[in-house]
Amino acid sequence: MNNQFKAIVINNTDDKYTASVQTLNNSELPNLPVKLDVLYSTLNYKDGLAITGKGPVVRSFPMVPGIDLVGKVTASDSSEFAIDQLVLLNGFGVGEKYWGGLAQQAAVNGDWLIPLPTSLTPKQAMQIGTAGYTAMLSIIALEKQGITPDSGDILVTGANGGVGSFAVYLLNLLGFTVVAATGRVDQSEHLKQLGASEVIDRNELSNPGKPLAKERFAAAIDSVGSHTLANICASLKYGGVVTACGLAQGMDFPASVAPFILRGISLIGIDSVMRPKVDRIQAWQRLGELVEQSYLDKISTEINLEQVINAADELMAGNIRGRVVVNCQQ
Repeated sequence: MNNQFKAIVINNTDDKYTASVQTLNNSELPNLPVKLDVLYSTLNYKDGLAITGKGPVVRSFPMVPGIDLVGKVTASDSSEFAIDQLVLLNGFGVGEKYWGGLAQQAAVNGDWLIPLPTSLTPKQAMQIGTAGYTAMLSIIALEKQGITPDSGDILVTGANGGVGSFAVYLLNLLGFTVVAATGRVDQSEHLKQLGASEVIDRNELSNPGKPLAKERFAAAIDSVGSHTLANICASLKYGGVVTACGLAQGMDFPASVAPFILRGISLIGIDSVMRPKVDRIQAWQRLGELVEQSYLDKISTEINLEQVINAADELMAGNIRGRVVVNCQQ
């Protein structure tokens, strides 16, 4: 571990919000039990909000953004992790409450880490990132509720987004029939290549609807919320299941109890931030078994720390599609 390291640092002093690449001393790292050399991180939408100041993501300053990372342990007071071990972190408030992954070094709690699955390289894990992890948690939740490829069509909303596109891809690999809902119908071909058998316009779901609609979907993975989630509930088949893992349309849920008590549907909340370790290990093991390198290379671009701030502006302007992987040691 070098005495100095580069990091993206966000400050808010005298009502002036800034983000810059700085050189820090490792004595400035938080006093937490596991120290890491960060190999790869990513630029997520939440990181874009934090770096540009366009959303109230950061809880304290100065802050190093980056909500996920893969690193190599350089010092450890935890019996669980040894020096030179490769570890993976996503969630637990890093990049918001605690210094995150967009730096060459990090200090974290051992409880936040899991061993990097042997089936994944550090770069592959960050090509998957929180988006793929959240999609996998949703799929595991559907499976636990008894949903199988024979159950019927599975709806994925926000299908061109990070979680949605991963969900389409993973469900197809597992043999499910996928209906993708998107606001970018002109990109239907891309979604069909990922494995969607049908693409629908999100406007079919995003307006106020009836308490009960025609039974259409066996299950759904929803990253949109609001009227969309309410209309999904109204359109599920008897015993259907929907996972809620996002709120792109809104936090409100203008729904009726009718489909719950008349069709026995289930609504499962997906938390990807404070997840118990056993769930994290299971989801990442499954991802390591399923995801193909060719797909990861197709959906991701690699940048270094010096390029992160410009990339955050581009991300917030809607000019980036797919995953942005950050090589923190380059």
